[in-house]
Amino acid sequence: MYAVTLLTDPKNPALDLTTVEALRSAWGGGALRWLSMGDAAEFLLEVVPSNLWDVWAGLQGQGIDMIVQPVENRRKKMLLADMDSTMIQQECIDELADVADVGDHVKAITAKAMNGELDFEGALKERVGLLKGLPESVIQRVIDERITFMPGGCALLATMKRDGAYCALVSGGFTAFTGYVSQTLGFHENRANTLLIEDGKLTGAPGMPILGREAKVQALKDITARLGLTHDDVMAVGDGANDLGMLGLAGAGVALHAKPSVAAECDIRINHGDLTALLYIQGYAKSEFAHVECQNV
Repeated sequence: MYAVTLLTDPKNPALDLTTVEALRSAWGGGALRWLSMGDAAEFLLEVVPSNLWDVWAGLQGQGIDMIVQPVENRRKKMLLADMDSTMIQQECIDELADVADVGDHVKAITAKAMNGELDFEGALKERVGLLKGLPESVIQRVIDERITFMPGGCALLATMKRDGAYCALVSGGFTAFTGYVSQTLGFHENRANTLLIEDGKLTGAPGMPILGREAKVQALKDITARLGLTHDDVMAVGDGANDLGMLGLAGAGVALHAKPSVAAECDIRINHGDLTALLYIQGYAKSEFAHVECQNV
């Protein structure tokens, strides 16, 4: 059996009964279940429809995301998440660059690297080099003044952890930021690159080795082996080219507001919903979300 999940941006719900029922009827689906009225719904199918992606494209124009996946094992035991533009709404290195007055240059490099147009390691070294001489204090300034969390992240972590899932944050960004994000949202562990600092200033070099695409894949393998889980037990989420390895290896690889070249390689694409979409596609109703307030979120 397969579950068809339809969802929208919770801040601008666009899911109506007519749309959902028309699709359910056309595909011969089972009983409709509202996960959140006007925001998320699901029904079951016996086979994947041949016109799935044509229908998906049509729904995208209405602000609706659609995911079709096997029902078996869709509630995952581990979350592996990217940080920049995934758990938070910014790219940390771009924010540091803005403070250093090299923002436009660095943002252009970041965009190309995340779209897979540049070698990630080389692009990271080039961008960090432009930050040479910045005072270490600028890191806390960026955290305090510029970092905002992706909506739904607190509910996602709290709900999955309540039900026994292990949550890991793995980023091509920097530990100075993943530590803060991990602690605030409640991740069990975090892995990222380091910014080298001497005499209170950034040296313009990252610590080696650089954590990129393969390191994220290795994190998935290491953590699942340690916990006695299979790769199919994992839900991974990210938006950039360096996330594709872990997204492809995980049982559920979610491209969240991803670059077009990244989304094109993933079957689970969330372009309108927020991080609560990762709960809906596991079959959680909004009434089942854990209600835990995260500080500063």
